[in-house]
This record gives sequence, C-alpha cells and structure tokens, in this order.
Amino acid sequence: MKLQTRIALISVAAAAVAGFVYSQIYIHEKNRKEIKEVAGELASTWKSQLQLNAEQTQMLEDSIIEFTIKKNEIINSSLGINQQINKLKTIQNNEYKSLKKFLTEDQFENYVFLNKQLTRKS
Repeated sequence: MKLQTRIALISVAAAAVAGFVYSQIYIHEKNRKEIKEVAGELASTWKSQLQLNAEQTQMLEDSIIEFTIKKNEIINSSLGINQQINKLKTIQNNEYKSLKKFLTEDQFENYVFLNKQLTRKS
C-alpha cells in the first residue's frame, strides 16, 4: 500500500472518530441541559410542597441532577433486570441519606410520602 493511501485511510479514520466523539459530547451536553431544566422545575415544585428555603431548594436541585444521572446510567446499562433493581435500590437509599442531611425530619417524611403517592399514580 502506498504511503499516500495509508495517510488517506488514517485521515478518514481520524475524521470518523472525531465526528463520533463530537456527537457523543453534543448529545451528552444536550441531555445534561434537559436534566438540569427538569431538576430546576422539580426543585421549584418541591420548594412549595415542603416549604424549602433557597439553600435547601438548590441542594435538592443538585441532588436530583446527581441521582437522576446515576439512575439513568444503571437503566441504560447492560446489567440484568435484577442487578439493575438492586443497584437502583442502593441509589435510592443513598439519595435518601443525602436528603436527610439538608431536609428537616418533617420535610423528609413529607417528601417520601408525596413521592410514593406520585409513584402510585404513574
């Protein structure tokens, strides 16, 4: 194979890889932006439901983003259903531990109660 042919093939491969990487970054950023918007709306709703102050609302929004990303990674993984369920349960427990750090006991209990009610309606 001639040197020019090799260089052309390497250039095409590099362009293809660069295009793939760029598209993945673009899709990831778009998804992250959507998650952030939804998390902001959810935090605002919870603010009124739980009478959260500004600091608690921001911490809740950050928590929603963090745990939504983690849950999505598990749901989109190639793990079996039982493994996914177990990992999601673990993440739910970690999320509750995180929420207990900045919510009062009454706010947390109300959050869990309302969340269960919403889940049952779905």
